[in-house]
Amino acid sequence: MKARLLTTISFFTYQLSISQTEKLVHGKVLSENIPLNKVEVINKTAKISTKTNELGEFSILVKAHDSLIFFYKDSFFSRLKISQESINQNNIIVNTVLKPEELKEVVITKVAFDKVKVDADAVADVLIDKNVKNLFWNTGVSDNTIREALRVSFPLKGKPNKKIEVADDRFKKLIMAYCPADFFIKNLKLKPEEKELFIDFCDSDPKSKTLLENPNVLAIMDFLYAKNEVFKKLK
Repeated sequence: MKARLLTTISFFTYQLSISQTEKLVHGKVLSENIPLNKVEVINKTAKISTKTNELGEFSILVKAHDSLIFFYKDSFFSRLKISQESINQNNIIVNTVLKPEELKEVVITKVAFDKVKVDADAVADVLIDKNVKNLFWNTGVSDNTIREALRVSFPLKGKPNKKIEVADDRFKKLIMAYCPADFFIKNLKLKPEEKELFIDFCDSDPKSKTLLENPNVLAIMDFLYAKNEVFKKLK
């Protein structure tokens, strides 16, 4: 009986040790079935990283429940939770979504406009109608209207040369560039109406300015997850 119990305990101990041991897994990163080169593959849990080759292939040490982040400059980052099944299959396939390409400059070579046709008779009719309605032109009696009046502009009250402060939206643009559209709802478990409030909450933290100076996907993820914990406690 004791021997059987010891055998059972040894078996489960062995299985547990295997599951907690890091293993080298292989995978591939694609976008619309096209391999992506130089995608940064980050094991957020183990704090290690690697990059894909020309065929989109990568190898990295992982263990069950590790979090992998896939970052590429032209796509939104992807996040994958490693399961024991993924380790056993040893063939991770990740599909990323490329960002929409923005046009930096549009050059217009030639624009053709239709010529404006002026009807001399129509212009004359307008002038005649205007003069008919003018009391002074018809009778010489003033109707107290100011003719050919100058446009006069008055300065606004207040301090002269007051500077208008422009809102700093650099942090919001940084987050939008690094995070996919469903990140806040799917990963951070926020409600749609809480998204803008959460970004403003993060922007108010002085650490967000540090991220602007040295953008790093891993640092940004750690910052957002940490702020999300605080944000949930404040609700």
